[in-house]
Amino acid sequence: MKTIVPQQTFMQRLRARWREADTLLCVGLDGELDRLPLSMRPGQTGMLSLDLERIGGSIEGALVSFHQAIIDATADLVCAYKPNSAFFEAHGPAGLRALIRLIAYIHGRYPDVPVLLDAKRGDIGSTSQAYARAAFDVCGADAITLQPYLGGDALTPFLERRDRGMFILCRTSNPGSAEFQDMRVSLPDGSGDEPLYVALARRVAQEWNANDNCALVVGATYPDDLRRVRAVAGDLPVLVPGIGAQGGDLEATVRAGLDSQGAGLLISASRSILYASDGLDFAQAARREAKRLRQEINRIRGQ
Repeated sequence: MKTIVPQQTFMQRLRARWREADTLLCVGLDGELDRLPLSMRPGQTGMLSLDLERIGGSIEGALVSFHQAIIDATADLVCAYKPNSAFFEAHGPAGLRALIRLIAYIHGRYPDVPVLLDAKRGDIGSTSQAYARAAFDVCGADAITLQPYLGGDALTPFLERRDRGMFILCRTSNPGSAEFQDMRVSLPDGSGDEPLYVALARRVAQEWNANDNCALVVGATYPDDLRRVRAVAGDLPVLVPGIGAQGGDLEATVRAGLDSQGAGLLISASRSILYASDGLDFAQAARREAKRLRQEINRIRGQ
């Protein structure tokens, strides 16, 4: 399948999507074979399974067919899609083919909706260059999640891609995130100290964002920390995982994270939307849940 390269940068498309579609909802594409509706799983009999075999192998076909149905049902409600690379890589070549096909499908059918690849890459030198080529030139992603532990020079091959977006892990949603992210580090002017995640947000905003292609990742499970990040990061976009199945507080998240324009967030939900139903109505149920969540976000924004 031919890769379609959008003409605008990722940031331009994201900001346009916030404005024109009036949505901060990002839907994660994290389909797991054993959680798909029974009729969509490889090896099942019936019309849907026959369709899976026809479009390219049972595992690849199941992943493509399920996610395309979710995409078609929700595309007008989202500011971005976020496929999680791990759930595709786990199936080897079939999963990787499915990932590439899905990104190309979104670009071809819904060109205004950018795709953020959740891969959490980060390494030195030529390895980072290879990761960047794989994400952007092979998979066709518009943006990627990155881990900053190796420092800014390790992210240079990504940051140089002016047309793409870089979502850098800052304050993650997992319970053990404080182990390192809460460590105190000295303020730049030597006047005191602050948590490492705040220092990182400041570094990204002030030094790494020279090409206006940087963003941050802050979990919805820590809305007070999200408020601190917004205070030092200005209007940088922030991806917020943890809403829905992880129990993040939606109202607190929206109030803490909006930028000066009343946008600035990609509020990500995956399992609560993907698995809203395990029956034949799974796509319609996903749309209902996505619509409900978008409306709730906008209600809070409007208060």
